[in-house]
Parts: sequence; C-alpha cells; structure tokens
Amino acid sequence: MTQRDRDFIDYSPFEETYKKILITGGLGFIGSALIFRLLKKTNVKIFNIDKLVQKNNLLSVNNQFSCYGKSRYQFLNHDLKDNENLKKIFEESDPDIVFHLAAESHVDRSIESPRNFLESNVIGTFNLLENALIYFKNLPINRKSNFKFLHISTDEVFGSLGKSGLFNEKSNYNPMSPYSATKAASDHLVDSWFHTFGLPCLVSNCSNNFGPRQFPDKLIPTIIINALNSKPIPIYGNGLNIRDWLFVEDHINALLLMATKGKPGSHYCIGGGEEKSNINICKKICTLLDDLKPQQTPYSSLIEFVEDRPGHDFRYGINPTLILKELGWKPLFKFDQTIKKTIIWYLRNQDWVKFVNQESGFKGERLGILK
Repeated sequence: MTQRDRDFIDYSPFEETYKKILITGGLGFIGSALIFRLLKKTNVKIFNIDKLVQKNNLLSVNNQFSCYGKSRYQFLNHDLKDNENLKKIFEESDPDIVFHLAAESHVDRSIESPRNFLESNVIGTFNLLENALIYFKNLPINRKSNFKFLHISTDEVFGSLGKSGLFNEKSNYNPMSPYSATKAASDHLVDSWFHTFGLPCLVSNCSNNFGPRQFPDKLIPTIIINALNSKPIPIYGNGLNIRDWLFVEDHINALLLMATKGKPGSHYCIGGGEEKSNINICKKICTLLDDLKPQQTPYSSLIEFVEDRPGHDFRYGINPTLILKELGWKPLFKFDQTIKKTIIWYLRNQDWVKFVNQESGFKGERLGILK
C-alpha cells in the first residue's frame, strides 16, 4: 500500500463508530481485501460469514486472518441461502455495520446454473435483510443512529452501453445475464428494505475489479496464468468488448468512505476511469510478460478468439462524480502501474497458482473472459 493510500483514508472515524463489523463473502476477492485492510489499519473486530467451498479454501486467506486471534477475527461458516442460525449469528456478532459482499459472480456459470445465482444472490440477500432488520429494531437508540447496511453490487445491473455515455446513479436497470439479473434483484430488495422498513442501507455499483489474489476464473488472472503455462488465451468474439477497470484497493477506499460518510438510501457508482477493450488488456499483459519473463515466442501468439458468449454486454463505463463530490473519493491507482504489480504478484506466487489450478480443475478454456 502506498503512502498516498495511507494518507487518503482517516481510519479513526471508522474505528470510533464501528467496533464490530459483520462481513459476508469475506473469503472472496473483494471481501478478503476489505478484511486485510481493516485488520492491518484498525483495531475493530471482524465477523466473516462465508461458505467454505473449494476455491475459498485454496485462497488460504482464512488462515491468514485467523493469525490475528479471536479477539480480532472470527469466521462463521454459513451459506446465506440457509436462513437457519442467521438470527443467532447477528446476536452473537452484535455488529455496528454490515458489509454484504457475498454473491455468485461469474456470468458463464450463471448461464450454466442460474438457480445457484437465484438462491445465493436473491434468497441469500433476502435472508440477510430480514435478520438485519430484526437485529436493527432491537438496537438501543445511540447504536441504531450509526448502524449501516452496505450492499456491494455491480455495474452489470445497468446492461450495456454503446460507444458513448457512462453509467451513473440514475441509470436504468437493464440486466442481460442471470448473474446481473439476480444482482439487480438484490439491489431492489435492499432499496425496498430502506424505503419500506427503514433499514439504513447503501448500495454501491462498481466496475471490474482486479489485483493480486484474484481467483483464476476472471479475465486478468486467466490471461496471466494461461500465458505463463503456454496455454491458449481465450478471448470472446473479436475482443472489442470494453470494461472500466478498478484496482481493488481503490474500491476498498470507496467502501470505507461510504461507511463513514455515506447517507442511508444512497447509491454510489464506483469506477476506475480506465476503460479498456478485452483484446487491449490481453495484449498489454502479454507485452509486460515479454519483458518480465521472456520466452522464445511472444505471449501474444497464444491469443485465441472463441465463439462469443450469449448476451455479451458491449461496454461498461462509470461516472463517479457523485461519490467524488459527496464523499471525496477518487481512484488513486493508475491501470498501467497496478496491472504490472498484479502480474508480478502472480509471477511470485506460482506455487499458489499451480495448486489452485490442480485442486479446482481450472483449465482456462472458457472461464475468465466474461467481463
């Protein structure tokens, strides 16, 4: 983390207001980055609800969190689609704030198994909201005034942009995949719990995240890992689909500012302002690898165009003006800087990559090209 990043966030207001934090999906990429930050920079106690599935185990982050001891971190192995025990979890964790990040998030898998996305993203969010409201109603007045429920969502709920324009907080919802449809549904549920029941909720819609420790079924890790293993790098269609890229540490900054400064009922669009086509991302990574780990032939020779995915959104782009004006957030990290940092992390963690691939059966044939 850079000095600029340390100076950007004042952690004392967060610590003063929120002593106990409940996070769902804390073994995932963004959730684990949030927990790492809070454990390193604050003294808060964190309760992490997640279901132990194979890929989460392989990230080994739970062991790293646990080294802080039970006074700082507690893992709660629970699937949110199961409503049983959620009330007890709220009572035992007694949180001052909830960060809801748990979600199925892979478009390809949502096409293959949409029911899993319905159960996790919609039913899971519904169960969490029901129990959060029961808990909230029983809080004393002084704690109730500070309590917040942050729902972390995606820009994919807005559908696809043409060659111009940007998504903002007033953009119409127009989801195109089972994944984005279930996330859109969860956004609407959260809003309804605010407007109907008074639960102090906030919603964020972020662009594509990337950075170290991202699981190898996403675009950037797929490109890096396949290239390093001399495997074909699959790119959907002509590769001209465009995404706005956000370094994960910038996203964490935004979430912490939402927690301390955000007004309940608000939506915030969070984007890195780094729009890139999939093919340009791929070529950029290949060029950097040519310098960082040279081989006889350029890595770009591994690029292979494959049949496009059904309903593939053309372009996403975020206008983050509202969060900039209201909360003072801005992205600190430039893509060219952080993509190289990300590649170097994967180069230095080849044992992790090999183990993940072996244990998960990941082949990189169709995965990782969804966004």
